[in-house]
Amino acid sequence: MANSTPKTLRCAIYTRKSTEHGLELEFNSLDAQREACEAYIKSQASLGWKVLPQAYDDPAFSGGNLDRPALKKLLKDIEAGKVDVVVVYRIDRLTRSLADFAKLVEAFDARSISFVAVTQQFNTTTSMGRLTLNVLLSFAQFERELSSERVRDKIAASRAKGKWTGGSVPLGYDVKDKKLIPNLKERETVNLIFRRYLELGSFQKLVNELDRRKIVSKKRATIKQPNGGGIPLTYGPLAYLLKNRIYIGEMGHKNKWYAGEHEPIIDRKLFDRVRQQLTDNAIDRKSRRSESGALLMGKLFDERGNAMSPSFSSKSGVRYKFYVSSALLRGRKLEAGPIARISATDVEQALIKALRERLKIDKAVLDPNVVGTYVARADLSSRAIKITTTPTARIRTNQFTLPWQPRQPGSTLIVEALGERQPDPKLVQALVRARAWLRDLQTNKFDSVEALAASVRLHPKVVRQELRYAFLAPSITEAILTGDQPPTLTLARIPKTLPLAWSDQSRALGI
Repeated sequence: MANSTPKTLRCAIYTRKSTEHGLELEFNSLDAQREACEAYIKSQASLGWKVLPQAYDDPAFSGGNLDRPALKKLLKDIEAGKVDVVVVYRIDRLTRSLADFAKLVEAFDARSISFVAVTQQFNTTTSMGRLTLNVLLSFAQFERELSSERVRDKIAASRAKGKWTGGSVPLGYDVKDKKLIPNLKERETVNLIFRRYLELGSFQKLVNELDRRKIVSKKRATIKQPNGGGIPLTYGPLAYLLKNRIYIGEMGHKNKWYAGEHEPIIDRKLFDRVRQQLTDNAIDRKSRRSESGALLMGKLFDERGNAMSPSFSSKSGVRYKFYVSSALLRGRKLEAGPIARISATDVEQALIKALRERLKIDKAVLDPNVVGTYVARADLSSRAIKITTTPTARIRTNQFTLPWQPRQPGSTLIVEALGERQPDPKLVQALVRARAWLRDLQTNKFDSVEALAASVRLHPKVVRQELRYAFLAPSITEAILTGDQPPTLTLARIPKTLPLAWSDQSRALGI
């Protein structure tokens, strides 16, 4: 006699709620969804359906994307063969995006997984069932987009009236009855931060003082992060805090600010002085970085992924150039890699030499162009530099490792002496290369600028621009070769379009 016992089908119940509202209730929306799904599964017990004990609940997660922990866990269990049927209360609990649902259906079909929405009966194995499903999803997506538009319009109108509409509550305030109310203790902290930044004039000094006083960011408890906030302040959060016009009683929306309903906790004059200090410091940092000549600025990282910023120090008229880990600059020494400070000359020359040898770069190509053209990223460790090249390098793999070890402290550094009249090596190299290129074109070694550019692996536009150095006036050339040019005359200061007359060139370049 044939066995009539149906095969057991393991049913996973997935539930989702878009917001945190109501989740604190003893019986919330997730519980209601799960109860309805369990009841449906029990009604199918004769077919072998059985509820899995694993709960796949996503509280306070949008249905507009698939970046949800419980959904990821469900898909992982499906891949592992632990699920036969996926049950949801409504299809929009799974997703509100047609594109995302197509991906989910593909994943379900690959494992022969059945899908059921208990309040919307359809069969995905037939073409009519799929059509019905797509229609339902289209309306779900339309409803989501319409709701988003309504919410955006409501927020814009509320902010224009100075109302608080939610979000991360700034340090110094609490929320009561949907309004910002000053927190007296935090208010003092915010005023201290503003005053001390104005007095110290530096984020690094301010971070050190805040750490010493054990001042941290605002503690925020949410469903997703019960112990959120309460961490040491760093440059980014401090800059945002010091620029936040909420503290002077304004409410913002999309770069527009309106008079707010809440009480200001920072004097406007103090706020304006801090803002001016921030602007002045930003201009100064930009100027110092542009003058530093750091070839690897924005491309060098320490072993823990922190960007290494150019810096320098002066002693006895001698200027020492360095790269310093941004973690160290933020006062977070423990977060920096083993090599947190390194001689700029050492690391730049080692990298440039390796690139020239590996890529067979013509000697006429300037060092800045070697780095700018071929280096996408350099990761520094105590034993090696991992170099990631740009597509221009045209090598089989875009990464290679350069064995390297920093010099021991106390060893002689290659330095740049201040105040001495020395030829600018970049200007001299540019002159030599331009003359060499011009000679190659005059002797027909290359029949066009394009052919010359291809041989040195540069864009023809770059070659054409730099050929102008070969046509500088003799007096300008002599000044550059002897180091008698004005300090303001650098490679970057030579205009892309130079006058043909030598007298006009001299006037333009101040020689």
